[in-house]
Amino acid sequence: MKKIQDIKELEGKCVLVRVDYNVPIENGLVTDDERIAASLETVNYLSDKGAVVILCSHLGRPKGETNPEFSLAPVAVKLQELNKKSVQFIDDCIGEKRDKAVSEARNGDILLLENLRFYAEEESNDSLFAQKLARGCDLYVNEAFSASHRAHASVVGVTEYLDGYAGFGLQREVESLSKLLVNPAKPFVYISGGAKISDKINVLSNMLDKVDVMLIGGGMANTFLASQKHEVGCSLYEEDFVTVARDTVLSARSKGVNVVLPTDVVVTKAIVENARGRQVALAEVDDMDIIADIGEETVKAFEKQILSAGTIFWNGPLGVAEFPAFAKATLAIGKAVAESAAYTVIGGGDTIASLPDELKKKYDFVSMAGGASMEFLEGKELPGLKVLG
Repeated sequence: MKKIQDIKELEGKCVLVRVDYNVPIENGLVTDDERIAASLETVNYLSDKGAVVILCSHLGRPKGETNPEFSLAPVAVKLQELNKKSVQFIDDCIGEKRDKAVSEARNGDILLLENLRFYAEEESNDSLFAQKLARGCDLYVNEAFSASHRAHASVVGVTEYLDGYAGFGLQREVESLSKLLVNPAKPFVYISGGAKISDKINVLSNMLDKVDVMLIGGGMANTFLASQKHEVGCSLYEEDFVTVARDTVLSARSKGVNVVLPTDVVVTKAIVENARGRQVALAEVDDMDIIADIGEETVKAFEKQILSAGTIFWNGPLGVAEFPAFAKATLAIGKAVAESAAYTVIGGGDTIASLPDELKKKYDFVSMAGGASMEFLEGKELPGLKVLG
């Protein structure tokens, strides 16, 4: 990839920067600014070197129509607050008003354009839309690894008109995730949780040739347990993927991968606020139980593997972690991973949301890329990276 630091002259250049400001907004206020904060290194690097910085992003799914509910205006306020630099919000991403603002901007100015997805042409990678988006700009920087698995106009199309470079955040994502795929320190422990095996089966399959240990928790563990003929009661599991789960275990073991499944679990009759769980062995799960977390014995088995790990990748909470009664295992494993001497990478929005900030600071890398990171780890070529070559 061509990198932002490879650009020899930035002063006076107008740079279109694709960021990912798809952040939660409630009552007109940003409630989680991690993605915005993560972009500041690239934004300030360009601004401090005298470039005009034109930021563009999507927010939510407005379905190609202007909808105030999905406006990026609150993001501009938060960006200015975090960055302590003036940010000019432009209430369109293409057109006369946008073009005038770009032409009048001065060196070092930062502009944030309105939601790209107010136009259906963004997601269809329409060439005319991409051309309008690139108008008046000299260079393009992709700072949105999380959008780079999508062949959209702001990710791929604009590179037909502008030379493209990788921002610092995108570089970190690629470098950190690549360490999991190329000569990872051994033993390599992969912790996989979350609700569904169907969301992660391709990653699981691709990682089998790279990992030494696979720790399975979360809702997806129920499908694996069902594949081993264990009772899972009324628990969430994917009946259509029971055979896939069984074959994954057999394939892993044939490759010498140690697959560790729960041996005890926390069950409840209903997952509701203030619910209480009870810890039981697998043999004690009845047909009305809902498995909501892994148990203490399983946590200890996971911790034993984590203690000796050289590399750890974790994606997906190990229980229904949005409820305190079923977040204990996720927090315990979060602490064990943080205290490990291994190279540690965690990813996935639910995983990140389930862990306190003081723990997240202790991991080597926290990936906020979601689907893009999963496709990267599946071994797929991401359209947004390909065009930066």
